Amino acid sequence: MAMTADEIRADQVVDITGQVCPMTFVKAKAELEELEIGQILEVIMKDGEPAQNVPRSMKEDGQQVLKLIKREDGNYSLYVKKIEE
Repeated sequence: MAMTADEIRADQVVDITGQVCPMTFVKAKAELEELEIGQILEVIMKDGEPAQNVPRSMKEDGQQVLKLIKREDGNYSLYVKKIEE
């Protein structure tokens, strides 16, 4: 069963709307490394390259992408669960 954003509780939030690729993933990954296995990071990012590349890069890095949702402000929230160091 899919989770809604309301059911996902992020342990930490990082806003990378001011970053450009590839720094978007680098900054998000650095924040994720601060978390414990099983914790969830919410990454706030712009539409376009970040919304396409960051989720893919997180999966390739061995993490679990839970949900990508469009926010009311036009940006996106990506919820990532840390499953690997």
